[in-house]
Amino acid sequence: MKLWIVLMLFPMLVFSQDFKEEISIVQFSAPFTKESEISLKPFKQHNTYTFNITERKKVFDNEKIKYLPTIILYHNGDEVIRVESGISLKLPENTIELIEEKIEKIIESKF
Repeated sequence: MKLWIVLMLFPMLVFSQDFKEEISIVQFSAPFTKESEISLKPFKQHNTYTFNITERKKVFDNEKIKYLPTIILYHNGDEVIRVESGISLKLPENTIELIEEKIEKIIESKF
């Protein structure tokens, strides 16, 4: 019985950090902020995820998400930059550029 429980929980534990691997861009949002989300298509060559608070509350708590939407760039498990909407519920207009700059620095540091 214990083995069965461990086998059932293991995939959830493993996935809980998978979204932070390599270069990953994660958008944290909610149904009421859908219009304020950005398209993650410019980052399609990297890992991209959009999490909804109604479906992944625990991830929002673990990542200490205060504002929606929020975009976080991770590199190998480490947070590189966090772009928050603040009380306006709108991300800054230069959000994509801010993330692209950080990704370029990550890629340049590999050489």
